[in-house]
Amino acid sequence: MAGTVVLGIESSCDETGAGLVRDGRLLGQALASSIDEHARFGGVVPEIAARAHLEAFTPVVREALDRAGLRPADVGAVAVTTGPGLSGALQVGLAGAKTLAHSLGVPLYGVHHLAGHVAADTLEHGPLPDPCVVLIVSGGHTSLLLVRDLARDPVVHLGDTLDDAAGECFDKAARLFGLPYPGGPAIDRAAREGDPGAVAFPRPLTGPRDDPYAFSFSGLKTAAARWAERYRARGERPPLADGAASLQEAVADVLTRKAVAACREHGVGTLVVVGGVAANSRVRALAEERCRAAGIALRVPPLRLCTDNGAMIAAVGDLLVRAGAAPAPLDLSVDPSAPLEYAALHPVGRAAPALV
Repeated sequence: MAGTVVLGIESSCDETGAGLVRDGRLLGQALASSIDEHARFGGVVPEIAARAHLEAFTPVVREALDRAGLRPADVGAVAVTTGPGLSGALQVGLAGAKTLAHSLGVPLYGVHHLAGHVAADTLEHGPLPDPCVVLIVSGGHTSLLLVRDLARDPVVHLGDTLDDAAGECFDKAARLFGLPYPGGPAIDRAAREGDPGAVAFPRPLTGPRDDPYAFSFSGLKTAAARWAERYRARGERPPLADGAASLQEAVADVLTRKAVAACREHGVGTLVVVGGVAANSRVRALAEERCRAAGIALRVPPLRLCTDNGAMIAAVGDLLVRAGAAPAPLDLSVDPSAPLEYAALHPVGRAAPALV
């Protein structure tokens, strides 16, 4: 229903997000991250993430409402990430969202996390073209999708990662290079001073016999590890700026090459690049360069909407509400490994208890 204020809740990993959207317009959002608590472990610790969500949930929702100039009574629907993600973290968000929806007497919608990334772009650039090709690149996911009506139609997977996602490759390579967590931003910073052609890293699955839209970054990570080990075996310090720039170039080359090829093959005039790795400067620049050369319109959300946030979940909820989609059942649960088929994700079953 038009005019409904949708509150979105995101808690799939290490960021607690709340956002408010009405008729495709972002009214306000807030975010709390526990990334500093995970940094010393070199990656996200699920138990720490879940407890951080418990502590941040209420303050984040209040802050989002304050920034939007709204009261809880103004909320007409609640949307929440129900998968994929860390089980305990998802449970915290779902428990809070159910409580809010019940206390306010409003419908609840379960949302697929990756559909949220896709919808994030609508908050900046308006409705998605029908059809469009979407490249999702994040710490755990790398996929090429053919998207029509996100609220109504199934999402068509053109290709997915077979092993490590692009962001996972950055994180693991950064650790091997001795760079801090999270690896993506650290690689991007180090690469600014390096030569992207210094190291001939492989371009996985780009041969004539390979699946044209599948991704694999595990071998690239291994190549980066061996490159660094060769220097250390000689007692030398690896030239990290060159290594980071060359690794980043390899990832950006594969991602954008396959995405533009998908647009051409399917006769689609718009490429949308979303997810945390969409914040990478080289991915953005090379996508822009190749889309311009191919006559393809490129849409990339602003940096604040690339990483996990509540606004993107609210954006999906807003689309579902306006499309007249049915709300979630009362026994809505979570699915930590849910494939992306539809934007709405309403798994049911006995939910695991939230941490206390």
